Amino acid sequence: MTNDIYGPFPGGPEFLGALTEGQRARYEELGTNLEVVERRIADACAAAGRPREDVTLVVVTKTYPAEDSALLAGLGVRDVAENRDQDAAPKAEQCRNLPLDWHFVGQLQTNKARSVVRYANRVHSVDRLRLVESLSAAVLKAERPELGCLVQVALDKEHGEGEHRAGVAPEDVAELADAIADTPGLRLDGVMTVAPLAGPLAGDPARAFDRLMEIATGVRTTHPAATMVSAGMSGDLEQAIAAGATHVRVGTAVLGVRSPLG
Repeated sequence: MTNDIYGPFPGGPEFLGALTEGQRARYEELGTNLEVVERRIADACAAAGRPREDVTLVVVTKTYPAEDSALLAGLGVRDVAENRDQDAAPKAEQCRNLPLDWHFVGQLQTNKARSVVRYANRVHSVDRLRLVESLSAAVLKAERPELGCLVQVALDKEHGEGEHRAGVAPEDVAELADAIADTPGLRLDGVMTVAPLAGPLAGDPARAFDRLMEIATGVRTTHPAATMVSAGMSGDLEQAIAAGATHVRVGTAVLGVRSPLG
């Protein structure tokens, strides 16, 4: 495998010329999948009466190798997401010369904050005050630009379910949002959720995402700049867009089902 695909200029004849036969096949597979997902997003936006540019596709590259991230960059993808720092950190370092915007979407341990702020521009999964404090300290120590943060909302906790799941209960969102907004080095960008697995909203992503939008609207009354709503994945991106999501996190529909990294 040649390192030419890792930058500094992905795309075009030079990039394609650097690909091995296997890489070119994967590049074409990813390109076909991307076209399908892009069509789904465009159709969902049209059905909701929203401009296509209102919705950002974040490709979730977790468990897939850095090579796929480089190929996605060559296809024009700019936003990629990871959920485990031990996988993301070396991958981001290998792809450091590519024009990729890294999002962290997984449950984050406070002792990983220092590593994550080295490469991530946004953390979607902020769900406790201690993590806010750890991220702030890491950002200030790194002397980097502000880190975008989203409050992860656990909708099932509104109904006494999902006690051990990541995310804060809806009634605790405002307090955590205020804390992020008031903490040096951090920027409150909005809210994030995953369709709940328990409670009355389980199996009904449309209602779940509508509830998230109610919460997001409440956050924006106090923090008008926190306009980001991260919701929807491969199976329910249409419902998320209909509800008003600004970012959809899509993995399988783009990358397919492959053997994960060890």
